[in-house]
Amino acid sequence: MNMRRSAAAVLAAALVLACAGTASAAGTAAPELSCRTGVLMEAESGRVLWQRDPDERMLIASTTKIMTALVALERCPLDAEVTVDPAWTGVEGSSMYLAPGQTLTVEDLLYGLMLASGNDAAVALACFTAGSEEAFAALMNERAGQLGCANTHFVNANGLDDEEHYASAYDLALITRAALENQDFRRIVSTVSKTVGDSTFVNHNRLLRECDGVFGVKTGYTKAAGRTLVTACEREGTTLICVTLSDPEDWDDHQALYDWAYGLYDRSDVLQGRDWSVPVIGGIRETVRVAAPEGLFVLHRAGEPIRVEYRLPAFVYADVTAGTVCGEAVAYLNGDEAGRAALVYTENVAQAEQTPTLWERVLDLLG
Repeated sequence: MNMRRSAAAVLAAALVLACAGTASAAGTAAPELSCRTGVLMEAESGRVLWQRDPDERMLIASTTKIMTALVALERCPLDAEVTVDPAWTGVEGSSMYLAPGQTLTVEDLLYGLMLASGNDAAVALACFTAGSEEAFAALMNERAGQLGCANTHFVNANGLDDEEHYASAYDLALITRAALENQDFRRIVSTVSKTVGDSTFVNHNRLLRECDGVFGVKTGYTKAAGRTLVTACEREGTTLICVTLSDPEDWDDHQALYDWAYGLYDRSDVLQGRDWSVPVIGGIRETVRVAAPEGLFVLHRAGEPIRVEYRLPAFVYADVTAGTVCGEAVAYLNGDEAGRAALVYTENVAQAEQTPTLWERVLDLLG
């Protein structure tokens, strides 16, 4: 901030009524689902719109590979070349069919991991990244801790069943939210088919083709875990993440949740048309205007009250530079934070020319 005083003041707290919607009372109830646990989360804010036993620790099968891909992407260049060790081949379960001595890029392996759900690709990425599967699992657990996952523990990179390998639906949503911030991850998981060498992989996620707006993320299945599914969907600027675990009807359940949520919730800019001013000391003008250039969009049900706090400095010294971040607006819905946006100065305010004091004038006259 272009301020010489760091103390900030909350200048105003406004109660804003959200824009009216068309959802009827009968349409507000969530659909009946078959999952044992699940979460529907807004990606931008992390708000949970629907949940069922979200913190229960569950076997998660190949949805594990969301974290595998995230850790690999954060630590390896996409064009890094990987020569396949014989020990990485012939892994139990689904495979991209790596051959000993074969050379691929990290990006090739990520397509095999996320489209074909290759357990061999997971092992190859783990060993290439960290030297061993055990060391890579430690990196996965470290990253999970950084994301605030309280009910997650990994022992492998592919999701094969182990009683010490688990996550909750809520934690999987947190992991997916972080992964979706990576544009390479988004590109890979949204790909319907990809040819790598002589093989063409078709994405197991059929909702890419069947559900409006779905662009990822990962399927999974083992006999013990049942059907596990994590998807992401974007409609009219709002991205939602859906996680269901142990769900025999997962395709239908995800579509039903998305249709319910997008039909019930509106996305509104609660700062539209608003601007503020901050007093300027020593400037050519007494105040400087402040606005939120990107707006503050909040997902809400019709008629829900939204409280917005504007956090701005009590004053600022000139010079003031347009575009400088000077505070933030924070929206609250039902007492919980629903979003925040940066506030910036919208104009330059130069220092005013100083008027000489009487003593300075006397000294000037005396020469």
